[in-house]
Amino acid sequence: MAAPPTPSHWRDSALKRLQARLIAMAGYRLIAALGATLRWKVEGLEHFESTGADGRQPIMAFWHGRILPATYYFRRRGIVVITSENFDGEWIAGIIERFGFGTSRGSSSRGGVRALLQLKRDMAAGRPAGFTVDGPRGPARVAQSGAVWLSKATGNPVLPFHLEADRHWTLRSWDRTQIPKPFATVSLVIGPPFVVADDADEAMIEAARLRLEESLRALEPRAVALLQSR
Repeated sequence: MAAPPTPSHWRDSALKRLQARLIAMAGYRLIAALGATLRWKVEGLEHFESTGADGRQPIMAFWHGRILPATYYFRRRGIVVITSENFDGEWIAGIIERFGFGTSRGSSSRGGVRALLQLKRDMAAGRPAGFTVDGPRGPARVAQSGAVWLSKATGNPVLPFHLEADRHWTLRSWDRTQIPKPFATVSLVIGPPFVVADDADEAMIEAARLRLEESLRALEPRAVALLQSR
């Protein structure tokens, strides 16, 4: 039988939980304050609205590097997303839950299958799902198969979208995270949805993954052009 945790273990765990709560609280306030200054140009919103109107729920799919403006724009819609089980995932979950998102804990390296099954249950209960399809660690701009697997399992459509800010900071992270500057204009372009057949084999799932990847890449120049339009 394993020895019980030492008092220092409990102190360390409590400290980590406190740190995560404080980071989440500060992060939420900063993002909410920044988001309130942003202006928006949106194209393709009818794809999002029509998906919910016909009784199905969208599987929102986008690149990890656009997570900040996506979190603000799609707040309070009950979208459920996967967050990692590590310390970073803890404070990230704390931020997005304050914006009205649901969370399913797991990642591609740990707990991923369990998290996807939880998303399947959430969608059956009528909630949309969201994926940063190249997260949590990349490679950047390479779609993983979670979103298309969930479409096959639920019959719900994958809905790709992309965001661009006219003025922003770009972090030196693996995903080149884009943070809009205060009072920036952000363009959001939502592409047509598609469904993966429930009898799709591995080759069909791979074709759907490539379709999603190509769709996201095609949406980027459209989002840039939308920023430049009057």
